[in-house]
Amino acid sequence: MDATSTAKVSSRGQTNVPALLRRRWGLMDGGELGVIDLGGAALIVPGGEAAARRELRRVLADRYETAVLELDLPELADQ
Repeated sequence: MDATSTAKVSSRGQTNVPALLRRRWGLMDGGELGVIDLGGAALIVPGGEAAARRELRRVLADRYETAVLELDLPELADQ
């Protein structure tokens, strides 16, 4: 599956999750998705709100570590 897809939202606010994602995420018989509003985007993660918060922290930590390494400032190495 591509890393991107499109889902429509009905007038009642309902949407679908593409079948390939439902299979990958083990949601074929239903389940929870965590949704975090990022302002101009939304993070959607299988497993509910707690899973979405963990994933957001993980992604931010990875980005922070990469950015610090790219600065090449020894005094920030342990931050």
